[in-house]
Amino acid sequence: MGSGRTGRGRSPRRGGVVIRRAVAGDAGRLTRLVRTSRAYEGPYAPMVQGYRVGPDYIEAHPVFVAADRGTGQILGFYALLLNPPELDLLFVADTAQGLGIGRLLVGHLREEARSAGLTGVRIVSHPPAEGFYRSVGAEPVGTVRADPPAVMWDRPELLLRTG
Repeated sequence: MGSGRTGRGRSPRRGGVVIRRAVAGDAGRLTRLVRTSRAYEGPYAPMVQGYRVGPDYIEAHPVFVAADRGTGQILGFYALLLNPPELDLLFVADTAQGLGIGRLLVGHLREEARSAGLTGVRIVSHPPAEGFYRSVGAEPVGTVRADPPAVMWDRPELLLRTG
């Protein structure tokens, strides 16, 4: 995690962030994190409008949250699909951007994937997030074409190796 500050004027101390398995009770907070993400403003807004991370989804898939150890505030989360291996969701709260939470989550994702016997994880990236994924070692492997009306833009496809 970095030394940046959250929107509330404080930053988590080293060791002040814990990554834990999400529980059904986190569903509402995870849904709000997705729906209010500034990364999905403007032309990307329809993609998350009405999106729901439900308790059923959390119970069916490995979903992990990064939370402030002191307050329990959820700073970000990711969801890993195992078969086939794919990063389904990765979001960092707007107030936690720049703190290294995304890198922390990707490091945890790599460990989880490796523990599950996976050698790599597919990422179909939100276009503005491609640079982040490349910065953590994901390699471009192609493009996933737009699929209107669900997705109106082409998306970069990357591979994150676990080793």
